[in-house]
Amino acid sequence: MQKNTICLWYNKDAEAAARFYSESFPDSVVRAVHRAPSDYPTGKAGDVLTVEFTVAGIPCIGLNGGPAFRHNEAFSFQIATDDQEETDRYWNAIVGNGGQESACGWCKDRWGISWQITPRVLTEALAAGGDEAKRAFEVMMTMKKIDVAAIKAARRG
Repeated sequence: MQKNTICLWYNKDAEAAARFYSESFPDSVVRAVHRAPSDYPTGKAGDVLTVEFTVAGIPCIGLNGGPAFRHNEAFSFQIATDDQEETDRYWNAIVGNGGQESACGWCKDRWGISWQITPRVLTEALAAGGDEAKRAFEVMMTMKKIDVAAIKAARRG
């Protein structure tokens, strides 16, 4: 087990979420599925209790803890993309499988986990500062999924 692992609380779908992530993102895998040894408040002996998985190289544990807690935007995975094709692929995987769009490159998967699908060109523009960053930021603020060509055009002025 890793020294530091992200624990994500699911109502009951930790295994389905982990399998979806492993199919959608590179360097992602389901490592182990652990079943409850006895009944517990929101489940029965033999139900999937935890799932060990990796998302884009980040070790995680999915916990089927029941409906007590819900995900929100205070936590998100940020996925850096190299081009529009990669941006579209991840965005469409999340939104097209029961997720929902948000603003400025954010979306949620069907389990409520927030994702930032962030093209590197946007990050680089914001890091450049000055007018270039301002133009890129203003264009980004009008978007849901990030449009790489529009960000590049904003950078050029």
